[in-house]
Amino acid sequence: MKQEHVQSFPMSAFSSRSAPSAGKAFDRWALARIQASVPGARLRFVLWDGFELVPPAGPAVATIIFRNRRALFSWVWDPELNFGEAYMFGAVEIRGDLVQALQEVYRGWPEVRRGRRRAARERNGVDTARNNVHHHYDLGNDFYRLWLDREMVYTCAYFPTPASSLEEAQTAKLDRVCRKLQLRPGERVVEAGCGWGALALFMARQYGVNVQAFNVSTEQIAYARRRAAEEGLADRVQFVEDDYRNARGRYDVFVSVGMLEHVGLAEYTTLGRMIDRSLTEHGRGLLHFIGRNQAMPLNAWIRKRIFPGAYTPTLAEVFDRVIEPQDLSVLDVENLRLHYAKTLEHWSDRFEANAGQVASMFDETFVRAWRLYLSGSQAAFASGCMQLFQVLFARGRSNEIPWTRESAAR
Repeated sequence: MKQEHVQSFPMSAFSSRSAPSAGKAFDRWALARIQASVPGARLRFVLWDGFELVPPAGPAVATIIFRNRRALFSWVWDPELNFGEAYMFGAVEIRGDLVQALQEVYRGWPEVRRGRRRAARERNGVDTARNNVHHHYDLGNDFYRLWLDREMVYTCAYFPTPASSLEEAQTAKLDRVCRKLQLRPGERVVEAGCGWGALALFMARQYGVNVQAFNVSTEQIAYARRRAAEEGLADRVQFVEDDYRNARGRYDVFVSVGMLEHVGLAEYTTLGRMIDRSLTEHGRGLLHFIGRNQAMPLNAWIRKRIFPGAYTPTLAEVFDRVIEPQDLSVLDVENLRLHYAKTLEHWSDRFEANAGQVASMFDETFVRAWRLYLSGSQAAFASGCMQLFQVLFARGRSNEIPWTRESAAR
């Protein structure tokens, strides 16, 4: 299978020519500017001619090598986009621990980036959302099977202990979601964005509920339907290949795990209205999503190469646009960002163990892009740049809610 979403960017575009001494001085000025853009980062920066800048903050944890002038000045011009571009095409090399290096970068960037905040204007209509999902999730089940857990869960796990296996942690996450929702046999559940179906099948199998799960990924839906048939759950779980906005009917429970990031800020009110018309008088729900402490766009390279149209919201944005307009009551908020860092560590280890096979399915550029994506995501959660929120809510006038927090997720 050949990759579709990495556009051609030939290595010749990164080639550099010999420059006079004045050019070398300009190169060194640019390198100094890059170092200053991540103040306090314990990184050594090196040019193709051997010139280097050592970190003033102490011994370097990693070295970033620029192979040519194009890579150097593209970082100066737009680091969020062009660092990833240069890395994936081999014009930038990182020696040392990649996750540690990226943590150093992320810790330096937020202060610099605050003046660059802007509203996310993407409007992810039905057709756009379908194309965005195809770009990422329809890369092929064989690809994701190489590095996900047995259940093919592509969202943050919950580790009862740091030593728990990925399989144990993903099962614990599925059960934690069910216990927070206090699922009861016979209840009707609507799931918006069901991935490969693990949560829907778990809810039906372990808690006896009936699930209607929506997803626009053709490959994921086909996989989930096969599993439902094989496990004898097709009568209790209906996998619908359609956009969540087209859901109809009334349900006791709404749940969405890892889908809100793809909705787009402009569509949050639409999601809120969908939840409102779907829930019964005493309905309840849970949103599990990647978020931020401060409003800003997702990294430009991630949006270009990995998750087009994605946006990671603040809690305030979710409350203001999804929860409050529908008079829904927030019952509990939990932040699991360190659990996501641990999840990504497991994914990265499995990805690296199968990097050769991934390269044969796609190419080396694809491997470098996904290596950067997985390692960068781990660094973002470990450094606090990204958060992972679980928000439990219910109808505002309903008293059928947990008496204590422990009773909801004991």
